[in-house]
Amino acid sequence: MSQGLPLIAIALLVSPDDPVLKAPGDQIPVEVKAMLDAAIASGNEGEVNTLVKYVQQVKMPSSDRVARLAQAWKNDRAASAQKRMQEADFLTLVKGRVELGGFTTSGNTSNSGVTGRVEVKREGLNWRHKLLLQADYQESFGLTSRERYVASYEPNYKVDDRLYVYGATQYESDRFLGYINRYSASSGAGYSAIRRTGMRLDLELGPAYRYTDYTDDTSESNVAARGSLAFEWKVSPRIELRQNASAYLQSANSTISSNTALNAKVLGPLSAQLSYIVQYESMPPVGRVDTDTTSRASLVYEF
Repeated sequence: MSQGLPLIAIALLVSPDDPVLKAPGDQIPVEVKAMLDAAIASGNEGEVNTLVKYVQQVKMPSSDRVARLAQAWKNDRAASAQKRMQEADFLTLVKGRVELGGFTTSGNTSNSGVTGRVEVKREGLNWRHKLLLQADYQESFGLTSRERYVASYEPNYKVDDRLYVYGATQYESDRFLGYINRYSASSGAGYSAIRRTGMRLDLELGPAYRYTDYTDDTSESNVAARGSLAFEWKVSPRIELRQNASAYLQSANSTISSNTALNAKVLGPLSAQLSYIVQYESMPPVGRVDTDTTSRASLVYEF
């Protein structure tokens, strides 16, 4: 069997009339067993599922046995992961990424500067914790022309392998968008609409409360509806696309933000990232435009 030929291609080349499918009874043909073993050894659940799919599609006599072996491997893998979570200390399950780079802006400002971002996540057996810290800063001729700070924390309680309940708190400061302080709190339900090898999509929806101090010395507090999505797609072993978006919709000023990032592995835990951020305020203070955009080029360290 060629190591360079993907499993899906091998499966497609097998004809229902091929002698390899004529193994008696429940016995798995040697060639198919070798493919299954290779897929399991790779640890790639997507390849295992693909092999099972095509074995069942050509109606091999031993297709049920192949499916049972694959399912047993997946069950054992899930049980091992669960055991590791139960026995691990707090820091063992912590993962994160640190981003440092530059940016150019259009909208209320038109400059370049530096940006820093830290994301930390702990995936436990019943709880998931997410922390975000972000800062953008620019000075031109001794004057600050861009200054934005964000800090957020979100705990999730897992109801099952897809459904969860979340809480979310966030602090923002961006006087170039028209507010000095903005505090947000929300709770609701989340659902992992896509969760497979190399791809994940989480959706959240719930009520929120926001309090904002504006640069024109006014303030407001509102009840809002909050929705968000987090999408990750590993396009290839070295390329990843990430899309994060959120919206706070209310009777006064509503906010929609989007962060699209393309990440390419460089060396070990280091990668290069290009990202494009859009921040929209439906009712900004007088003298401010409603949309800011930020383009970033950054180095990312993952741990």
